[in-house]
Amino acid sequence: MIQLTRLGISAGLLLLAVAAPPRASAQPPRREPTPNDTLVSPEVLSDRRVTFRIYAPKASEVTLRGDWMEGPGSVKLEKDERGVWAFTAGPLAPDYYSYSFNVDGVRTLDPKNATIKQGVSTLDNMFLLPGAEAAFEDNKLVPHGDIRQVWYRSSTLDAQRRMHVYTPPGYDRGEARYPVFYLLHGGGDEDSGWSTIGRAGFIIDNLLADKKAKPMIVVMPNGSMPRPANAPVFTPGAPPSPEMAAAMAAAQQRFTDELFNDVIPCVEKSFRVLSGRESRAIAGLSMGGGQTLRAVTSRPDQFGYVAVWSSGVNPQIASDFEKRSAAFLENPERTGKLVKLFSISVGDKDTLALAGAKNLSELLNRRGIRHDMHLSGGGHTWINWRHYLNEYAQVLFR
Repeated sequence: MIQLTRLGISAGLLLLAVAAPPRASAQPPRREPTPNDTLVSPEVLSDRRVTFRIYAPKASEVTLRGDWMEGPGSVKLEKDERGVWAFTAGPLAPDYYSYSFNVDGVRTLDPKNATIKQGVSTLDNMFLLPGAEAAFEDNKLVPHGDIRQVWYRSSTLDAQRRMHVYTPPGYDRGEARYPVFYLLHGGGDEDSGWSTIGRAGFIIDNLLADKKAKPMIVVMPNGSMPRPANAPVFTPGAPPSPEMAAAMAAAQQRFTDELFNDVIPCVEKSFRVLSGRESRAIAGLSMGGGQTLRAVTSRPDQFGYVAVWSSGVNPQIASDFEKRSAAFLENPERTGKLVKLFSISVGDKDTLALAGAKNLSELLNRRGIRHDMHLSGGGHTWINWRHYLNEYAQVLFR
């Protein structure tokens, strides 16, 4: 009897629900449109100027920093009556650029630009200003290689680590073996740097399409080492203190150990590469240039082609460098036979690395080590390093 009563009640409630007049459905609160809805940033203008905009109506100051700017400063944006801050830069040379905003003291990405460069602890936006000067790094209608993310176990660091590896067009359809080029980034970046802001894949694709380079595999490892808790703080632009120089040397040695013990063995196991120094090249920028120097001077029989970009040997550490690099420096005839090409490149406005690069060249001259010294325009930026890669890749494995 109780069961029947419950069923009857349920049926009655259902009939009442069906018969009841419909209630108005709840509406979400109406959002008022803002200037941000149609904002464009960055906007490349026909005269090669570029306008940057950000909607920040409650901000009191917004600044912009881009890698086309010389020196450490930034520029202030102007705020209009709608709360939109704007600044127009240029005209700029056609190239690939990075930038970021600073809103009331907080580093901020451009929310209207989803093209991102990732670093170890920072992010930047990127944009292309097209033109003939940027054709070497542009995404052109040519056969493209692949850039793969490769995870490996680092016995040196007791950790999982990642590297990016470029394989040339047709790699998966063939059986050929290729020479291998180890390409190192700078401080603050990680293994994605060369394949994003560095445009390495597109640069090599375009060289191969124009038959200006030999097909090669390009390995872009993570040169940023875990930072010890007691490591001294680096001050950009200041000469390294003895403590900082020691910390940098220790980090370089850890990377060198990982390169030889973990990275190269993983590459030679996982990819069809030619082994031997005549089929192996290395280059690095800034911090990566120091790592390149450490690797080639400790194992000069491992690389036939070497390039140091925007880096060198500061006078304060020159004596330590010469002691540590004795095997490389004290037998120039043997070194010359092992290393077919040793090149140094630096910008004439590079306040961070110009003196060290010149000092390295003078040191090698005194020791009779054959090398090329290339002084370009510009400063300590990816604008230079992409050009260095484009030029260096053309002379490898010849």
